[in-house]
Amino acid sequence: MRDLLLFDIDGTLVAGGPAKEAFHLGLLEVFGTAGDIDGHDFSGKTDPQIARELLVGAGLDDEGVDQGLPDLFRVYLRELERRLPSDPVRVLPGVPRLLSALAGLDHVALGLVTGNIAGGADLKLGSAGLRAPFEVGGFGSDHEERNELPPVAVGRAVERWAVEFDAERTWIIGDTPRDVQCAHAHGLRTMAVATGRFSSSELSEAGAEIVLDSLEDSLAVAELLTTA
Repeated sequence: MRDLLLFDIDGTLVAGGPAKEAFHLGLLEVFGTAGDIDGHDFSGKTDPQIARELLVGAGLDDEGVDQGLPDLFRVYLRELERRLPSDPVRVLPGVPRLLSALAGLDHVALGLVTGNIAGGADLKLGSAGLRAPFEVGGFGSDHEERNELPPVAVGRAVERWAVEFDAERTWIIGDTPRDVQCAHAHGLRTMAVATGRFSSSELSEAGAEIVLDSLEDSLAVAELLTTA
C-alpha cells in the first residue's frame, strides 16, 4: 500500500435521502425540539456538532445535550433505516466506477472521513451499494470536531494494512471547505468536488490541491489521486 484515499460521504459520494428527516424526528422525540433545523447549515459538520448547535441554540445546555445524544442517535438510526428503502440516497455520477477502479489497485487503500456517525455511514453507503470498498474510517461518532477525524482514520488504516502512510500520499476527498481544513490541519492533501453546495471557486479559495466539478470522469480522477 502507498496511497490512502479518505472519502467524505454526503455531497461527495451520495446526495439526498431521508437523513435530515430522521434527524429531525430524533431531536423531537428525545429533546422535544429540533431548534432552527430548517435554517441550519449542516455542511461539513459532524452529526454531534449539528445536534449541539441546534439544541444549544434552542436553549439547552451542553450537559443536557450530552445526556441525550445516545438516545438521539438510537432514534435517528432507527428512523433512517426505516426510511431509506422508500427514499434512497442518490449515488453521484462517476462514483461507482471510480471506487471500482481504485479498489482494483494494489497500492491504494480506501477509507472514510465523514461527519456521519458510523451507523449512519453504514446505512447510507449500504443502501447505495457502496459500503464494501471502505474498510476503515473516522466518523462523527469518534469525535465531535471534524478536524480530529483524519488521525482516527489514518490510525485505523495503519492497523489494518500494517503500513505507515505518508501524508503526501494521503488524500481527503470531499465537497466542503471543512473537508479541506481538516486535511490541512494534519498535512494531508485534498481533492475538493463541487457536487455539494460549494462552488469550484469557493473550494479553490479554501486551498484544495485539486478542485473538480464532479467525479464523473472517474478514470481521470483515479489517475489524479494515484499519480499526483
